[in-house]
Amino acid sequence: MEMKRRLPMGVELVKRGVVTEQDIEGALEYQRSNPNMKIGDILYVLKVCDPEKLIQNIGEILGEKAILLESGTLKVKPTDYLSLDVCKKYKCVPFEVNGSKIKVCFSDKSVSGKTDSVKMQLLNKGLVMEQYITFEKDIEKILLSLEGMASSDITKTSSSGTIIELVDSIIRTGIEKRASDIHIEPLANEIRVRYRIDGELFTAAKIAKEKQQQIVGRLKAISNMHQEKQEAQDGRILMYDDYNIRVSSQPNICGEKFVLRLLKKNEDIRNIFELGYPGTEEDLKKSFNKKNSITIIAAPTGAGKTTTLYSIIDYLNSPEINITTIEDPVEIRIDGLNQIEIGNKSTFSGALRTVLRQDPDMILLGEIRDQETAEIAIQAGQTGHYVLSTIHTIDAIEVINRMRKMGLSDYDISSTLATSVSQRLVRRICTECRKEREYTNQEKEIMTKIAEKYGKTIDFTGKKTYDAVGCKKCNNIGYYGRIGVFEVLDITDEIKELIVKGASTIDIRKKALEQNYRPLVVDGIDKILNGETTFEELNRQLILY
Repeated sequence: MEMKRRLPMGVELVKRGVVTEQDIEGALEYQRSNPNMKIGDILYVLKVCDPEKLIQNIGEILGEKAILLESGTLKVKPTDYLSLDVCKKYKCVPFEVNGSKIKVCFSDKSVSGKTDSVKMQLLNKGLVMEQYITFEKDIEKILLSLEGMASSDITKTSSSGTIIELVDSIIRTGIEKRASDIHIEPLANEIRVRYRIDGELFTAAKIAKEKQQQIVGRLKAISNMHQEKQEAQDGRILMYDDYNIRVSSQPNICGEKFVLRLLKKNEDIRNIFELGYPGTEEDLKKSFNKKNSITIIAAPTGAGKTTTLYSIIDYLNSPEINITTIEDPVEIRIDGLNQIEIGNKSTFSGALRTVLRQDPDMILLGEIRDQETAEIAIQAGQTGHYVLSTIHTIDAIEVINRMRKMGLSDYDISSTLATSVSQRLVRRICTECRKEREYTNQEKEIMTKIAEKYGKTIDFTGKKTYDAVGCKKCNNIGYYGRIGVFEVLDITDEIKELIVKGASTIDIRKKALEQNYRPLVVDGIDKILNGETTFEELNRQLILY
């Protein structure tokens, strides 16, 4: 039997008398400048008809239950059932629970084939999902309000809830605020809770000092630490569905401080270009798709080295390649990779020796920390493997000096090092509240001077920049998320020759600049010109003047 093909949504709505042809023409015009929006959502934004009638008809056309999501419709707190991250990822909101059934609405664009993950998460909690659709704008509005509510919950729970509820509120609020770390710090007269969001620390709450011992006891209990020990300890919290939380305690003069590192389980690997990697796919293949070599990522702690390594691995991964990772700890678990976690009784060098007997094609080595590990990594690169690792140093060219100081010979470095990358993270300007303005004369002068130094020209004609303002979405900071600023040094034959001769990094830098190497600041200026970050933010990270 031949299936009847559904007409376009606009045509169906006109046929039903919900909207007119003129309404659809206006919606199509609006869609030209908003290509990611569906016709139904655009008609809702343009307010051309009754929204209740519109969503019900869209539901009938799609064969889905539909609901207009308003404040009165929301009968539960969504984050009691799904994490804010999951709600954002799948554009969904749980809105009502009856016994073992839970009603969840999705935006129109999220329905097709993307509900299984949410359904399984709820089934694991003993709840059967009843699926609805609604307008995407209403889902975004609710998710935004959930982000804004989060920090007030700590203060409320601190005054009226139990210690179990208070610690849970601190952790859940950190998750909802997109924190990478939670600091719980004893001070002389209070306990301070701070969140690191997009690399910056923000105070979220202050708690009465008399609750200190109870909070410490609860944190030790759920992270499997010794209650009696008043010394530095490490633990792990595994009671939150989507997160593996590393816990570190350290006594100070006012008590025990705790830092919780929030690591997402099964986090999606981001595409290398989404991270802000410069250049084209051809450049990427030239830099990374190599055998018998080593690629090194250089950056300070917390600058996204591991994320970049995983993105490169994901780009190169295929069923024909045996990939092994050696990490301390394994931060992202990925199906298809052989991931090894360094424990108290193992080392990078020892694990690497064992891995070389496991027939690997590609090895991700969390960090090269000492001469022994560096020498084994070099040997792996020289015997047909591709090794990716990290080193702590200031830029891509100083990687060569760092390897020399670890005791590696100039011959080994030149024959094996294929690419070195340095990176920093800068905050992205929030697109919801940013304010457009002209570049100042000082900004133009500084950026032009830097660009000309490295053989680039900037035409500011018609170009605008932005000021950070602040809104609910970005916690009134003006920035939301981060993007990488990169420099890439490909070790060409000419640079290999300089390394073998023992040339200084000054000479190597001169040669690299004659080729395709451009320092971090050049990529940073490109990201300002593209409207991804601000002059002030780049200056904060790299000091332009």
